[in-house]
Amino acid sequence: MRYLFCFLLTVMSSVALYAQNQTLRVDYIFSGTDKATEISLDRLYSFDGWAGRSVNLDKVPVKGNGQICMTDLTTEKVIYMQSFSTLFQEWKTTEEATRLRKAFENTFLLPMPSAKAVVKVELYDFFGNVSASLSHVVDPSDILIRHIVPKPAPHRYLLKSGTPEEKIDVAIVAEGYTAEEAENFYHDAQVAMEAILAHEPFGELKDRFNFVAIALESEDSGVSVPREGLWKNTAVGSNYDTFYSDRYLTTSCVWKMHDALCGIPYEHLVILANTDTYGGGGIYNSYTLTTARHKDFKPVVVHEFGHSFAGLADEYYYDDQFVEYYYPDCEPWEQNITTLYDFDSKWNDMLPKIISIPTETDGNVWEKIRQGASMESLVGVYEGAGYQSKGVYRPYPDCRMKTNAADAFCPVCQRAIARMIRFQTEQQ
Repeated sequence: MRYLFCFLLTVMSSVALYAQNQTLRVDYIFSGTDKATEISLDRLYSFDGWAGRSVNLDKVPVKGNGQICMTDLTTEKVIYMQSFSTLFQEWKTTEEATRLRKAFENTFLLPMPSAKAVVKVELYDFFGNVSASLSHVVDPSDILIRHIVPKPAPHRYLLKSGTPEEKIDVAIVAEGYTAEEAENFYHDAQVAMEAILAHEPFGELKDRFNFVAIALESEDSGVSVPREGLWKNTAVGSNYDTFYSDRYLTTSCVWKMHDALCGIPYEHLVILANTDTYGGGGIYNSYTLTTARHKDFKPVVVHEFGHSFAGLADEYYYDDQFVEYYYPDCEPWEQNITTLYDFDSKWNDMLPKIISIPTETDGNVWEKIRQGASMESLVGVYEGAGYQSKGVYRPYPDCRMKTNAADAFCPVCQRAIARMIRFQTEQQ
């Protein structure tokens, strides 16, 4: 214990050399078409306290579809790195992007540097190549950095395992709940948290999390449904029909959302929509947004949190994408799918000794487990994942990242989630 204490003290002292106990909020605009990408800086904000991780600041756990990196201007030491995905990059794959230029809001929370620092943002294409990059200097004494004295919204801690500096802080946010419906929201937030913690490895490692429910007030009850001509005034401005897909529920009002949450420590966001219409979405290191009144609320919120927290890919396939996301000469960065281009970097070490590649699909996986088969014995290389029936492979016949009917995350997804939790809480 003495060694651990000294080690943590050393880590925190190292952080303090380059960063203050403040948060720097950086707002960007990502814009373009299917072929063009631009990054523009909008505004800088600061506020007291830092709720982000205090370990592994100079690395990322997975590559993501983009990365933001802060380095000290003088020493070039990396102060902080984060990987992410964006709704903008997904939009670039739609037909609309071939005939229209659009812009999307994005916000990142960084530790406030103690001295001048360089912030660099990169976005990547399907092959992991840089499609756009922006670098700018942040001077902590800059008078145009707007310091915020927050007025925290009404909130309750559902699980508090420690301080924000020690733990992973998950905010569950009300969307489309009026002031009179606040207690309904707190109930739904409790259900959402319990659903997440009922899945391993979240349950096993729940002492590394804080969960806080934030009862943002909406003027209208419910959320916007454009295909029905229904537009509502809600806390984070979410709507169905994202990219003209009926069930895709997202928000483009990212800045408004972060404005409303300021003053409450958070790193990961789960937004609950007060509606019984099926839908949702999850974007890695951005947010989860899902309906709270549908019968499949529990499996859907867990599935979408798999996206936003752990960067897991969808394991289902429809073959209805306007363009393909994955190609045979590039290995996806997501840990739970593969094109076999670099399979050794994925779950090759978890395969049973005798296994065929591709592996024959067995739809009775959960019945086999109930009859005594171990989950590990059913890990394989099953074709069909990442929205493509051919050329992309998943590790398991069925999984929480494939269907709502699956009982659990598969062993490969469980390992990926555990790695993400440990990356945010243990020095590596």
